[in-house]
Amino acid sequence: MADISNITEEQAKLELEHIAHEMAKADIAYYQNDEPYLTDAQYDELKQRNIELEAAFPHLIRPDSPSRKVGAPLQSGFGKIPHRFPMLSLGDVFSITEVEDFVAGVKRFLNQSGNIDFMCEPKIDGLSFTARYEKGIFVQGATRGDGKTGEDITANLRTIKQLPQRINGDVPDVLEIRGEVYMSKADFFALNQKNEAEGKKIFANPRNAAAGSLRQLDPNITKERNLSLFAYTWGEVSDRFWTSQIDFFKHLQQWGFPTNPNNCLCHSIQDIETFFNNLMQIRASLPYDIDGVVYKVNDTVLQERLGFLTRTPRWAIAHKFPAEQAITTINNIRIQVGRTGALTPVADLEPVNVGGVIVSHATLHNEDEIKRKDIRIGDSVIIQRAGDVIPQVVGVIFEKRPSDSVEFVFPHTCPQCGAHAIREEDEAVRRCTGGLTCPAQAIERLKHFVSREAMDIDGLGSKIIEDFYNEGIIKTPVDIFTLQERNSGSQDDLFSQHQGLHLERREGWGKKSVDNLFSAINSRRTISLPRFIYALGIRQVGAATARLIAQNFGSWSHFAQDMMNKQTEKLLAIDGIGAAMAKDMVEFFQEQHNLDTIEQLLKHITVEDFVDNANYDSPLSGKTVVFTGTLTSMTRAEAKAKALSMGAKVAGSVSKNTDFVIIGADAGSKAQKAAELNISVLTEDQFAELVK
Repeated sequence: MADISNITEEQAKLELEHIAHEMAKADIAYYQNDEPYLTDAQYDELKQRNIELEAAFPHLIRPDSPSRKVGAPLQSGFGKIPHRFPMLSLGDVFSITEVEDFVAGVKRFLNQSGNIDFMCEPKIDGLSFTARYEKGIFVQGATRGDGKTGEDITANLRTIKQLPQRINGDVPDVLEIRGEVYMSKADFFALNQKNEAEGKKIFANPRNAAAGSLRQLDPNITKERNLSLFAYTWGEVSDRFWTSQIDFFKHLQQWGFPTNPNNCLCHSIQDIETFFNNLMQIRASLPYDIDGVVYKVNDTVLQERLGFLTRTPRWAIAHKFPAEQAITTINNIRIQVGRTGALTPVADLEPVNVGGVIVSHATLHNEDEIKRKDIRIGDSVIIQRAGDVIPQVVGVIFEKRPSDSVEFVFPHTCPQCGAHAIREEDEAVRRCTGGLTCPAQAIERLKHFVSREAMDIDGLGSKIIEDFYNEGIIKTPVDIFTLQERNSGSQDDLFSQHQGLHLERREGWGKKSVDNLFSAINSRRTISLPRFIYALGIRQVGAATARLIAQNFGSWSHFAQDMMNKQTEKLLAIDGIGAAMAKDMVEFFQEQHNLDTIEQLLKHITVEDFVDNANYDSPLSGKTVVFTGTLTSMTRAEAKAKALSMGAKVAGSVSKNTDFVIIGADAGSKAQKAAELNISVLTEDQFAELVK
């Protein structure tokens, strides 16, 4: 995998796009279908790579970024239950160094130098649940779902013997208990033996079995599966009278909830490291599966001060166990061509099992990566699932290299169309110059055009796009919106016969599937400005950038006119758009074939002007603020978090786009620049009053 510091913005954008798509599929497989096709380590590698890329390229963060989502959309078989308090996920770390950074960040945020106690809990590999009690009586249960809304599994939870149906003693009137439902290893093996004997489904692992069992529409099936649970936190509570995690666990035990016996209160980073290493050693002997350790700030008052990020708490983190690796052989290196013409090398491998998944391909990223690692056909290599759509080659085992090995020579022509493949001086990627005459690029551009973040046309999946393109049915985006008209030609219509239309006669199709496709297409004849800009596939313009453009230009006509007139300065004035990105946008509008395609497209669709739906109830909502100087009543991190929670954007430097500069003690050049630009300046006390 290319080092973050060595990749271009275009590479980052493409990789973020791939990660978002892959993780969305993985979430549906994991949360909805209970049949994950990625191991936990593979999923974690994807998520970690996404975090690293977004940190390096914050302006490329996508609306569908995995960092903004929890879980997956719900299935229709269960009722829906909104969570009064969201069921957020946890951030992940993979080394003790990262744990140290997390602890240091907590101390820095709180402006505290001494040790902070952390509750350390084994991370159970099961299915999250929440159970609601009213006046001590269990009334409702739900899954995590997408974090905001869960599936109603009340009847199924009732079948788990470990879940109290009634709580006695000192209990809040409203109490939501949250935890993890799991299946023990013994019950898992027994279930698979029984299913195999009866010719039923065999589960891949205990997590799949637990999730599939808990989400049965028939509670009697759930009851037969011998599910277990651990409770570990709370949701909505009418009266919280515990002051720490360890205190809460004591109440859980008094109320009759099972808690993990391996939970441990740690007082230092040394204690945390010892706990993690000890748990690693006994992991295989535990009666249930775990995939890491969760660290939580023990003190609930400190938890409240730390608060939350978009989808994760600042006061907790998950320390995941290391990813698995394997050794195999590279049988071939082939070149794939993407929608922007990028030539990407892929290794075809001798199939090998990596963490429960059979791997037969691995990305090699670019020609520099191949040279840096000296990767050749025939090499024995170490493979690891990582932050990409397919696995990566970690390194070569040189002592096993064949004696007749030859260095791999990266092609300078496109393997699809034969056009020259050139590499700009400031890029790591070599690109085909064939443009839309290159079939690989044309097909990939069409796939991008109909994708979920772009026009979002259901029914035009990758295989259908490829078939329709190769048969001449769809060559450009315009052809999508003339498809219904062309499909209605008579059977004797030579044009229709030549185009392969009358889609209902295609194998596997029928009138209903064709009608559904046309309905999906017609529902996208009016499209929002950000989606349309993104759908065009302009190089370096991701979904987030497309929204920035829409916000600043307001309408398609304004944007297109300025780009055709090469108004680069208007782009550069937008925070998050740099010179290289602006250049690519302007160049896109200088290509006549692009303008011709758009002109024809606009005859069939309507692009809506941008409407800002921001919530302006807060005095800071939509405003850009900058902090400078030393704050005394709160740390800088707390102040920024407050501003963000009020809908503000926090910038690091003062510009004409800044709305407020908040000054603390010893404010320097930023305060001076604010005065020069006549920007509103607030004292720390004024800011505190504003965000009450």
